[in-house]
Amino acid sequence: MSDRCQFGVCDGSGFVYDEATNTAFDCRCRRHQVASSKARSLSAVIPRRYRDVAFDRPPVTEIRPEVVAHVRRFADTIDAQLDAGRGLWFMGPVGTGKTTLAMLVSKAAASAGRSVAIYSLPRLLNEIRDTHRAERSHVDLLDRLTAVDLLHIDDVGAERTTDWVLEELYSIVNARYEDERSMVITTNITTREELQDQITIRTVSRLTEMCDELPVMGHDRRMELRSA
Repeated sequence: MSDRCQFGVCDGSGFVYDEATNTAFDCRCRRHQVASSKARSLSAVIPRRYRDVAFDRPPVTEIRPEVVAHVRRFADTIDAQLDAGRGLWFMGPVGTGKTTLAMLVSKAAASAGRSVAIYSLPRLLNEIRDTHRAERSHVDLLDRLTAVDLLHIDDVGAERTTDWVLEELYSIVNARYEDERSMVITTNITTREELQDQITIRTVSRLTEMCDELPVMGHDRRMELRSA
């Protein structure tokens, strides 16, 4: 067996051969191999500001301990969470640490060898718009966004709402919901009802089933640091 298979089962091909029945079947690593291949053109880079974030240093140590503990448990069991299609939904005012916590999850997934795509929703929508102006296929991009092990989207609800925006966001969330793929999202909207008004009840309904909701409340730390 080769160490190219992260589970130590196949020879790295993604398939297991059963000599007794003379048949081949997908190895457990096959789904991850396909996801990694499709994710290559997506944004998987942890932004410089968040590369050194950790559970044992500020600003994470200044966030409510029960919220941080939930995120740490999720990160410590990242393979099981991603295999189950579970995600996290961080909601709260601007500057309270939502993106920092989300980046900790994305870092844990990347460190575990899982495929990750990280976008702000406005940037993701811009990439989708580009598929209409270039030779890139809109369907191909959606397929890649569906296949990646973890899709991290910041600032959900911050975009100007149009029918096109609502349909594109729903398409992404619904595709991942149907394929049982994990999402981590952040939003400055603090209630499910408000978010339903912004991105529709059908999208919020799917996110509610897919993700654990974590309120991240407090003051805007960016403004506090500036004042200090």
